[in-house]
This record gives sequence, structure tokens and C-alpha cells, in this order.
Amino acid sequence: MINMIERITTLRLERGWSEYQLAEKSGITQSTVSSWTRQNAVPTIPNLEKICTAFGITLSQFFLEDASEAVCLTEKQKEMFDAWNRLNPDQQVTLLQFMKTI
Repeated sequence: MINMIERITTLRLERGWSEYQLAEKSGITQSTVSSWTRQNAVPTIPNLEKICTAFGITLSQFFLEDASEAVCLTEKQKEMFDAWNRLNPDQQVTLLQFMKTI
């Protein structure tokens, strides 16, 4: 089972963020973020979703046992996937063929 506090700390340190920066980027108060570590408390699901959004990962990526398997998308990549999902299957085939030619 993954230790959520250790995972948050690891992800935060990988990005060179302080607890304050994580709080600022996630929209959670610094006292809340700090209390998790001090009290070994577990964040609520809504707060964990905010943290994952700040890190640019999904909840499923957060809970991967092997963090090296996680795929982080840039904002442009997320935008591209959102646009892809709005296409019908024929449009997806056409776009994929086009992309292969460039």
C-alpha cells in the first residue's frame, strides 16, 4: 500500500516545491498541507484531486506503485487529447493519417 504522505512529499521535492508552493498551486491552505506531515494525516479525496492537478497527474498515476510508470502530460498534450476525444471515429482516423504524413 502506498504511503500517501511520502508520495506527496516525493512529488513535491522532485519539483523543487516547498509546502507553501504546493499549497499555492493546489489551492489548499498551507496549514492543511503542513498538518498532513506533522500529524501523519491523510488528505481527503477532494484535496488529493487538487494536489494531483497541481502535480499534473491523475489520481491513478498518484497511486501507481512504480512512479516511473507514470506519464505526465503537458497542458498542450492535455488540450490535444481533449480535442481528440471530441472527434468522431472517422475524424480520428483522418487526423492520425495526417499526423503520420507530417
